[in-house]
Amino acid sequence: MAARAASALAALGRAGFDLVYPPSCLACRAATSSHGALCPSCWTRMRFIERPICERLGAPLPVDLGGEGLLSPEAVANPPVFARARAAALYDDGPARILAHRLKYYDRLEIARPLGAWMARAGADILADADFLVPIPLHPLRLFTRRYNQAQALALAASERCGVPVDPFCLVRVKATKPQVRLTRTQRALNLQGAFKVEPRAAARVEGAAIVLVDDVMTSGATANAAARALLRAKARRVDVLTFARVA
Repeated sequence: MAARAASALAALGRAGFDLVYPPSCLACRAATSSHGALCPSCWTRMRFIERPICERLGAPLPVDLGGEGLLSPEAVANPPVFARARAAALYDDGPARILAHRLKYYDRLEIARPLGAWMARAGADILADADFLVPIPLHPLRLFTRRYNQAQALALAASERCGVPVDPFCLVRVKATKPQVRLTRTQRALNLQGAFKVEPRAAARVEGAAIVLVDDVMTSGATANAAARALLRAKARRVDVLTFARVA
């Protein structure tokens, strides 16, 4: 009886919340049937990444050649430091870009939950035997000005779905790098050289662990490579990468 009453009160509370704050699309703010969802128009314009994909970089491949372990020319020519990368969607001028920007720059932390759920689905294979998730850290100065780390918000949201714990303290950013926008691939790599290190007190946790780095968007992979290199130097068994979106 008490459980039924509690359920009724919860439903009443949700109805009252929806009355004051009607559910709207995460991207365009059109009316939706539930909170944390996209409208039909934005959903059709979201370019979710589906197989076939490059097994190293997670980028979609144009043709399904069959079999497993398919690699893109980019992965063969420039193999990454990390083992595998996965992303939920392509980063383009559609809803994916809007969602990433709102989470990163406009304090829309509620967006992290649906994005994290999509990430958990996209990265199911690399999450299956992961020991913990590590969000890409911000430099303390940038964290002070932004007040939150969007990568950590996504890691926590993905963890809710997949059950893999989050360790936000084992990796630290020790170099205040300049923004990567407008830098070439080589410049990005140089900019991030020596940017990360494993917290000495976390060395025992990292050694022998299968770790999944989490970030919002992957562009050239320079940030993921630099962070993965620091973890592998600390004797991590394997480092994979999971992001909400990636540049095609």
